[in-house]
Amino acid sequence: MERDYTEEHKYLLAKKRVEKIKGFYWHLAAYVIVNIFISVVIIIGLMNEDKLTFTKAISSFEVYATWIFWGIGMFFHWLGVFGTKTFFNKDWEQRKIQEYLDELKKKENGNF
Repeated sequence: MERDYTEEHKYLLAKKRVEKIKGFYWHLAAYVIVNIFISVVIIIGLMNEDKLTFTKAISSFEVYATWIFWGIGMFFHWLGVFGTKTFFNKDWEQRKIQEYLDELKKKENGNF
């Protein structure tokens, strides 16, 4: 009884990839929910303790610091999951070339 390990291997790789993507989306959800909570707490604190108006409190760097620094971590997590090939791979180049060729054909035919 011989097994096809390549199919099992492909399945395991696909499953691992899906788990990584799922982990990223859970991380993204936590990022948004926790940062909204932290921002609200900071804004309320600034308005109560420092007697700032809502406009001044919301424009304070303290409100956005967690978003920015955790966002940097989110960016690297995204790179780890989706990789750098997402933007400028060969498929992207071919799609852009075809897009520009189609655009030129439309201009030549008078279809702006």
